[in-house]
Amino acid sequence: MDINQTAKQIVSFIGGKENVAHLEHCSTRLRFTLKNDDLVKKEELEKVDGVIGVRQNVQCQVIIGNDVVEVYKQVQKELGELETTGVNRKKSKQSWGAIFLDFIISIFQPLIPAIAGGGILKSLLLLVSVSGVMSTESQTYQILNLIGGAPLYFLPILVAMTTAKKLNVNQLVAVSAVGTLLLPEMTTLLSSGSTFLGFGVENIAYASQVFPAILTVLFYSQVERVFTRFSPKAIRIFFVPMMSLLITVPIALLILGPLGYNVGMAFSGVIVWLYSHLGWLATAILASVLPLMVVTGMHKAMVPYAVSSMSELGAELLYLPASLAHNIAESGACFAVSLRTKDSKLRSTAISAGISALFGITEPALYGVTILHKRVLYSVMFSSLIGGAVAGIFAIKSFALVGPGLASITMFVDADNAMNIVWAFVTLAISFAVAFVTVLVFFKEQAEISLEKSVDEEFLTSPIEGKVIALSEVKDDVFSSGMVGKGIAIVPETSELVAPEDGEVTMLFDTYHALGFKTANGAEILFHIGIDTVKLEGKYFESFVKVGDKIKRGEKMIHFDLQAIQEAGYDPTVICVVTNQESYQVDSYHVYETVSNTAEVLSISPIK
Repeated sequence: MDINQTAKQIVSFIGGKENVAHLEHCSTRLRFTLKNDDLVKKEELEKVDGVIGVRQNVQCQVIIGNDVVEVYKQVQKELGELETTGVNRKKSKQSWGAIFLDFIISIFQPLIPAIAGGGILKSLLLLVSVSGVMSTESQTYQILNLIGGAPLYFLPILVAMTTAKKLNVNQLVAVSAVGTLLLPEMTTLLSSGSTFLGFGVENIAYASQVFPAILTVLFYSQVERVFTRFSPKAIRIFFVPMMSLLITVPIALLILGPLGYNVGMAFSGVIVWLYSHLGWLATAILASVLPLMVVTGMHKAMVPYAVSSMSELGAELLYLPASLAHNIAESGACFAVSLRTKDSKLRSTAISAGISALFGITEPALYGVTILHKRVLYSVMFSSLIGGAVAGIFAIKSFALVGPGLASITMFVDADNAMNIVWAFVTLAISFAVAFVTVLVFFKEQAEISLEKSVDEEFLTSPIEGKVIALSEVKDDVFSSGMVGKGIAIVPETSELVAPEDGEVTMLFDTYHALGFKTANGAEILFHIGIDTVKLEGKYFESFVKVGDKIKRGEKMIHFDLQAIQEAGYDPTVICVVTNQESYQVDSYHVYETVSNTAEVLSISPIK
């Protein structure tokens, strides 16, 4: 992958750098907050070398995989300094809930590397202490422990930075306002029952708290904007920060801090409620639905809860144990697919994705394997349910906020419970084994759609590799209206049209851009390569079949020069429709997904 070229194309297809309001990244994705979501060219973006997939909901998420950091840095260079002041964002019918989630993700996502790094360091220290390698009384241990605990202690400062960046206000002043709550002298004053202007100030230890910081910066942002608007320009440089601090900090001490503290306590109370009412079942259920949450990016909504739980309780009992079960189930499923598949491309993808999932990164597995094969998805969900149940029954705790996997397993080391990490290993082993065996037994490339296939029902695999789209999106009224027949269209990534099923060639245009095909159950299929490509008069097309030929699934029928057709200004979309549709029930699968020739995309059943 040419990272420079990848970055340039990504920026181009998201609407240019002028369309970017905010950029961050997680372990596998670039996360763009855009000014106008309608400018994204999703199909072109998905074809960029190095891009695994694209998801648009509260943010435009470009899934990169293990090279995300390198691509992120290059994209940053392409974007330069982002201009967000005074911008009115145009969103595609986003609800207030979606806007709120975008705000929360933008605040908490950048925190994870620091929290994860510190957490893993502390868990490694716990491991060496319980194994007797280093005493907890030694100064070396204590210094290293302080280093590991620093990100969590200074969470209010880190949150102030990310919140101020998201709100596009002065980060240093925002940090100063929140930092006041952490001053040793302030802590001493609060503990002695202080008052401010006659009002009592609640004694709260603000270290490790996140919600007081968020509320404080939200309030500060409004105060800053008011004083910036009305302050004379000659004194603005000191007057605005001075007045903002003068008003914000007392309000934070009297109102916002206590309010945020109680919000954090409520978040931590969620886990107590879940365990008191659902017990281990809560972990099992969450683990089973995590594949669907990760695909849509909604798992990030769990991060504020996890951060709050970690800061309030010093551990997390629900999300991270459930994630351990899901991550390892993805790995086991991928390795099983690599053994069962005959598709060399899928095998390669499955092996690399399985390794990645084993170490806690599941997006390559999800987008490259799981969601493309329904039996794999169901197997992963079932295996995650079992693994999550084990984690819940033994109530394993996590002590670091990082993607659970083999490399980060020390996050489950508990100084007060030596069995905690043992049960984590048990969860890992069971999740992997159940997923591996389940997929090994049930995965079948040619029968991914239905467990009960009728005698007359035909399943057509994709005639070409590419992205499946709905027929209604074809830029030709004759096909998009369904006048010719029911079916699908595919935006091709390769140049060879192959037989999707055993059958007979019944028609072949002289220009080779269209071909008729009849399946064993009598369904008549029309393949049409490109829009208006008849005008090319056969140029760039080559046929390997003739009328009357009986061919097998996967045999090459037509070759065309994809690049030349595109350069000539033609849409290369391949259309596949059942022309005698009145006699058949036609169902499509994998719409809006990128598929290989082994994926079944149509089922055709005679109407009886």
